[in-house]
Amino acid sequence: MSFPRLERRPELDALRGLFLVWMTCVHMPTHVSSLVNSPLGYFSSASGFVFISSLLVGRLYIYEAMQDPPGVHARLWKRSLKVYGYHLVTLALAFTVAAAYAVHTHKAALSDLLDFYLAHPLVAIVGSVFLIYCPPLLDILPMYVIFLFMTPMILWAAARWSWKVVLGASAAVWIMAQFGLRDIVHTWVVDMTHLKIPLQQTGSFDLFGWQALWIVGLWLGARSATHEGPVIQTPRWLVWSCLAICLFFVGVRFSWLGPHLTQQALGILLDKWQIGPLAALNTAAFGIFFYSLRRYLLRPLSIEPFLTLGKASLRVFCAQLFFVFVALGLLYRDVGQDIPGPPQRLPDATAAMMFAITFPALILVATHQVRQKRREKREKLAGKEAAADPAQEPSKPAGPEKLECANQEDSAA
Repeated sequence: MSFPRLERRPELDALRGLFLVWMTCVHMPTHVSSLVNSPLGYFSSASGFVFISSLLVGRLYIYEAMQDPPGVHARLWKRSLKVYGYHLVTLALAFTVAAAYAVHTHKAALSDLLDFYLAHPLVAIVGSVFLIYCPPLLDILPMYVIFLFMTPMILWAAARWSWKVVLGASAAVWIMAQFGLRDIVHTWVVDMTHLKIPLQQTGSFDLFGWQALWIVGLWLGARSATHEGPVIQTPRWLVWSCLAICLFFVGVRFSWLGPHLTQQALGILLDKWQIGPLAALNTAAFGIFFYSLRRYLLRPLSIEPFLTLGKASLRVFCAQLFFVFVALGLLYRDVGQDIPGPPQRLPDATAAMMFAITFPALILVATHQVRQKRREKREKLAGKEAAADPAQEPSKPAGPEKLECANQEDSAA
């Protein structure tokens, strides 16, 4: 079976970098957070990051899933273990440095994030190792680990039966998530493990709802790799309908449409943590509308530092968590102190200082990672060429096209 040539798509890296910047601004306890937290309705930076990541994985591994299933299974499982390792490192820092600082300084922002760990350290540690206990801000990587671990089986099922079967099964699980599947599974897990971890401590994201976003991303990524032309058709009537839907949800988000069309009134239908029906509609409309404008948006978005940040997304994500925890430690409310009014934010001068430190540091982390990967790939490819042709100089650098292919695969991590 022949497939179209898989070309480098730097705009996907740039989009993931953009979502990382957006996510950092949302997580930082500053006045900027309220401005950038879902300004386009109920499409969030987390949903964009997860979707683009799954699209990259589907795009890069669908060929191998068809031709070498055991090989792609091993490689994806290895990548999931790599992400799991990063998760354990972030947990270790949170349970030691952040927890010790919270206890000794009585800072409520950090104590609230780690309250279950501070009250039940042993249960929290065991539960976090098994991806059951997921403190706030540290719950995206566990979800990513689980989805990445399940991806080989999803790609195998798609190759064996078709994507229609996989998407249908995913839709069925998403529907069950709207009716409390997570509660049922949580009760079963607690009974089996005897780890008394409350549901609200297992992470904000409902995996049974968010798996639909991941699988749709895998499908579109695989389709972009195996089909020529547009991934999806966007007739004019669909584009205008999606624009109207997006504008409607922006109005709901900012309570412009009256008391009966607000986030509070629509409730669970707009819940982003389990991707309720209206949140799913908003996300789909947002994606289709901006995909229809891709020829106008790709070049302005495909710029630095977004490209580099996206290529080193795993380390950048972990690094931004460090700076977010530092910012939370700078908040002045102590444990037991009740300050009325809106959520506490850093003073403007302190917030400006944190942003001035955070983003250059994230760019440095990403630049170092990208250069390291290029150097490793160059040495690896040069070694392969030397082994294939003993007369060739082993130090001869690999060609740019081969390095591009190798670096493209790394960006899926």
